[in-house]
Amino acid sequence: MITTATEMKNNFGQYLKQVMDDNVEVIITKNNQKVARLVPYVTNLEKYFKLEENTAEYRYDKQTVSYEEFMEIYEKSDSRMEYINGEIWLMASPSMSHQEILGNLHVIFKQYFKGKKCKPFLAPFDVHFRKADIDVPDVMQPDLLVICDAEGNVNEKNKYMGTPTLVLEILSDSTRSKDMVYKLNTYLTSGVGEYWIVDPKSRSILIYSFADHAIDHFTQYRMGEMAASNVFEGLNADVTELFTGIF
Repeated sequence: MITTATEMKNNFGQYLKQVMDDNVEVIITKNNQKVARLVPYVTNLEKYFKLEENTAEYRYDKQTVSYEEFMEIYEKSDSRMEYINGEIWLMASPSMSHQEILGNLHVIFKQYFKGKKCKPFLAPFDVHFRKADIDVPDVMQPDLLVICDAEGNVNEKNKYMGTPTLVLEILSDSTRSKDMVYKLNTYLTSGVGEYWIVDPKSRSILIYSFADHAIDHFTQYRMGEMAASNVFEGLNADVTELFTGIF
């Protein structure tokens, strides 16, 4: 909703009630320029989110929010959330099979990177992905990531602010579209080198390799095959072994 400074001054109580009761924001203008914003104060976070149809995830009940608004909301909440293309996504708790697959993968990655400069990390681990030619970063929590540029990219709060070399996501019914469309685009345009998409439904691993903010090539590995990284020579995952015993 947009109103003038004069209108706001004369009817402040009315606008305040709308913000409080209807969860709307009011943009205030002066001399035809946007100068201020009246927004709901976030105390009970979940009431500002709506459940996405046919998913277990929530999206913020506004079209977009600024990066600064997201950080303010994030710091007031204990919920896991991501910020993608100006929208906030509350993250559902992972399933048992998701965690078992992630644990198996972490063992593979941990053994491979033992004694090496690069290190693997598990979610929850915030990364501020800065896309090419876009000032506002996306903030996401890959299921697993490999960091090679920690030196010089950790701020005073001990938060990582660099770009992972490799990211990995395990698909679920609630995250499939987000992981395969929105996150793929963010990882591609932010300088990530490789993206592993692990799909328990098809029991496969899809590996994208990026170069110059574009897809260089991709390969899907199925049961009976060995998924192989193009960025880290010798980093492999036996697809059959990964999914054996997973229900």
